[in-house]
Formats: sequence, structure tokens, C-alpha cells
Amino acid sequence: MIHNILLVAMREFRQITGMRSFWLTLLILPIALAIGPIATKLMGSDKVQRVMLIDPEGREAIAIHARLDSDRQRRILTALSRYAQRYDLDRADPAALWAQHDRLYDDAEVTAFVKAGGMPVALATMKRARTSETPAFDPPEPDFTIVSTPPAIAKADPASLDRLLKPLIQPGEFGDKKAKPLDYAVYIPHGFGTSTTAARLWSSEQPAANFVQPLQSVLTVRLRAAYLQSTGLSPDQAGTATTLVPAIAISTPAPGGGRERMLVRSIVPLLSAYILLMSLLLSGNWILQGLVEERSNKLIETVLACISPDELLYGKLAGTVAVGLTMVLVWALCAAGAAFVTQGAVGTFLRMALAPLASPWIILVMLYFFLAGYLMVSMILLAIGAMSDSMRDAQSYLTPVLMIIAMPFTIVAQGILSNTGATALKVLTWIPLYTPFTMLARLGGGVSVWEIVGSALTLACFIAIEFVLLARVFRASLLNAGQKPNLAALARLMRRDPA
Repeated sequence: MIHNILLVAMREFRQITGMRSFWLTLLILPIALAIGPIATKLMGSDKVQRVMLIDPEGREAIAIHARLDSDRQRRILTALSRYAQRYDLDRADPAALWAQHDRLYDDAEVTAFVKAGGMPVALATMKRARTSETPAFDPPEPDFTIVSTPPAIAKADPASLDRLLKPLIQPGEFGDKKAKPLDYAVYIPHGFGTSTTAARLWSSEQPAANFVQPLQSVLTVRLRAAYLQSTGLSPDQAGTATTLVPAIAISTPAPGGGRERMLVRSIVPLLSAYILLMSLLLSGNWILQGLVEERSNKLIETVLACISPDELLYGKLAGTVAVGLTMVLVWALCAAGAAFVTQGAVGTFLRMALAPLASPWIILVMLYFFLAGYLMVSMILLAIGAMSDSMRDAQSYLTPVLMIIAMPFTIVAQGILSNTGATALKVLTWIPLYTPFTMLARLGGGVSVWEIVGSALTLACFIAIEFVLLARVFRASLLNAGQKPNLAALARLMRRDPA
């Protein structure tokens, strides 16, 4: 019996792996791993927005420019602080601003950071504590660049600014397709703060908050200072009053810790659940195609003259599972290779994501639920193939079955990634049809041993019952060509004892 099962399994394996679609499918993940970082970089929004400041007095333009530059330096300082905290670089200079992680950096600290040499000096200092495995620092890109104001616009009457700026903000509408559009133009009138004339803002699209808020902040300081001076305060007192801000101490998990670490560690278990689902969806057609062709060509009668229906069933199951494991093994090797070959932040991220696989217990649990899920669904697919005379018939059964299996996966993924829906995840854990996918996805977030053991035993009992019932359907339907059983007939086939 074992010999016949192995022969059927090897034939099934060779038949599926001989298809072009199998090899195309096998290359999906390696290609995705290769082009994913490139596509992310190409699709990322790294546009530096162009800003023109029109200020006859020049005072506010200088303040706006300084504020935009200060905001960028604050982002760089914050990124350096997170970088130093993540890779334990504080010891290079514990007194440095970037080694202080418990605050929102105020304007005075940002100014001190810039005067001390800014990012180049900070990175040179950190170099003393870096190791060969520390990735390079990736600084935030600038959001804005200030473009010079043409003399014709700088000296223009305010009433003519609309006409002069429109060709710069929308050059395409004026026939200049190659010119870079101006993203923002700001006009500050004479005597701003003491007169009622409003400042103006032109934008090529809906103004972004990261530009409007700094602009409002600078202009608000000017208005408040003018108002305070009008009440009798000296210019120095008014200036001091407008710069008062609260000191805020911040406590957050270190980079790579807390929720971030939990999320990253959940990626591989969640991805394994997705791979199980995807491999079943992809291999479903292969399973059905082979069995339907054997039935339609009457080859099944010749096969059954040599082996029993049970040997055919178990052989096909073994071959199908071998195909699935081959796909997963190749994908796992590609992911592991990417993790240990890739350098820098990407490699660090991948190694952290693969951390759950360091536990033999987790590996055994993942293998069990993966194999159990594959067996459970493959048995359903083989029963569908045994009842179908054509691929059209098979698809009419397959589509609703796969939809029922796949639909809750969105709930599982959302619950894992957002750390919500714990009740829904626990309920799905105990529904055998969804147990493999849910348990695989939950392993990165911590699952109690009793849940793992209990759900594993429940799933094993379900698969045993499924084998008994669907094996009866498989045996009874193999040679019954032309008959499309309804639900009542299926129930009778499941109750019928084998002859």
C-alpha cells in the first residue's frame, strides 16, 4: 500500500511541477523581494516643494526661511536621537543633545545643535561607538527650498501679483510643459502687524499643514509682538512673551522595542498565514485540473484497476502537500537569504522579523498548523475534483469554498497589525476551518500554550472526521461521471459506509 501511495504522490508532484504556471508562481515572492524596495523608493513622495517669499521689507521672509530650516534641523536632530537610541550610540557622547531622548527639542536646542556643527559633527561623534553592523544614518529629506524672487515680482504692485504668479504656479497652462511649477508663493505686505492688510498665499494645490503651520506661527509671532507693544510693553518684552513655550518631557519605547518590536515580530507569522492561503489558492486549480482530466479521459478507471481509491486519495494528498512544502521552502530560503545578505536598515528589519523562528517550539507549531491547514483544504479540493466532470463544474464548487476560507483573513490581518479585535481572533482560533490561518498569524504576538495545544487537538479531530466523511464522497464519486450531487446527496454519501 505504501509503495502505491508513493508512486501516486511522485506522479502528482511531477505533474504539477511540470506546469509553467507552477514555476511562474514559485518566482512570485523572490521577484517581490527584489523589486519591493525599489518600487517603494520610486513611489515614495520625495518631492522638494519650491517656495517663493515676496516681502518688500524682507523681515518676515528671513523669519519664515529660518523657521522652515529650523523645522528641518529639528527633524534631523530627532532622527539622530532615535538612531543613536536604536543602535546604542549614546555612549559616544552622553551629554550631546542627540543623546537626550526624553524631550521635544525646542528652538533653543535646535539652534545649539546647528551651532555645534549639526548632523556632520553628530555623525562623526557617533562613529566612535559604531560597529560594522550599524547601518548608515538616513537623514530626512528637505521638504522645501526657497527660490529667488524675480525683481519684476518683488517690485510689482500687489494688485498685479495674481497675473504674474499664475504662469509660475501653473506653467503647463501657459505652454511651458518642462518648467518646474512653483508650489507656494507668500506675499507679506508693507507694515504687516501694524496695518490691516492681510498676507497672501498662492498654492499649486491644497496647501499642506507642514507649510501652513510654520507660516502661521511666524506671522502670529509678529502680530502678537505688535499687539503687545501697542499695550505698552517694550520690544524686548514683547519678543520674549511671544517665544515662551512649555517644556514637555516625553517617554516612549526605544526604537525597535515595545509595539514596534511586537509588530515587526508578527510579520513572519502573519506572512506564513498569508503564504498558506496563497499557496492553497494557487494550487487549488492544479489539484482540480489533474483529477478532472483523469476523470474526463477515463484514465481514472485504468488507475483504479491497479490501486485502491484510498491509495489514490492518500497519494494525491501526499503529492499535493509536497508541492506546497516545496513552494514554501523556496520562499523561506529566499526570505532568509535576503535577511542575511541585505545590509543596513533593511537587513536589520528582516532579521528582527525572523526572530520568532529562533525558537524550535515556534517552528514546530508553525509546521504543524501549516501542514494541517494544507491537508484540511486539500482534502476538500480533492472531493470537489472527484465530483466534477469539467473544470467549469469544479470552479462552481471551488469559488464559494475558497471565498468562505479566505474572507476572515482580512479580519485576522487587521487585528494583528492594529493590535485590536482580540475577541474575534480568539473566536476564529477555535473554528477549525480558520484555525490554521489564525494560529499562524497570532504566533508573533504571544499565544498561551493551552490555546496552542487545545486548538491543535481540535483541528486534528476535525481533520480526522473530515477524512472519514470526504473520503466516502471521494470513493463514491470517482466513477460516477455525469452526476452532480446536491447537498442532500452529499450528506447521503458521507453517511454511507465504504463497501
